This record gives sequence, C-alpha cells and structure tokens, in this order.
Amino acid sequence: MSGKGSHVYNSQSKRLSLIEAMANVAIGYGVAVLAQIAIFPLFGIAVSIGDNLAIGAAFTVVSLARSYAVRRLFNAIRE
Repeated sequence: MSGKGSHVYNSQSKRLSLIEAMANVAIGYGVAVLAQIAIFPLFGIAVSIGDNLAIGAAFTVVSLARSYAVRRLFNAIRE
C-alpha cells in the first residue's frame, strides 16, 4: 500500500529487536561515559574511571526505564 495516509509497518523479529536494543544500550553507555570524562572536568568534577563507569551504569538504567515507559505509552495511544 502506498496511498496517502496508509501506513506500512515492517515487523522486526524478536531476536533482531533484542540485538538492536542491546546495541543501543551499549552505545548509549559508551557515549555517556565518554561524555562524562570530557564534561565533568569542565565543571570542576573530578571522579575516577570506576566512578564514571558506575555513574554511566546508573544513568543507563534510568534511560532504559524511560525508554520502556515512553514505548508503552505510545503503544497504548496507538491501540
């Protein structure tokens, strides 16, 4: 279907969805830690690499919860 207003939803396998989600989390975690290492010193915040890794993990958990809540909200709206 390609008419105006029609929607085509490409279904993704559960396995591929899991791989995508894991890659997204891993990339996000790495970006967060690198950003902290670059930005914290600009604000006079000195933390060890271990602390940066732990802070990144904490924010990753928060991000996962946020992403899940938003996805569920949009699924509820769509139904």
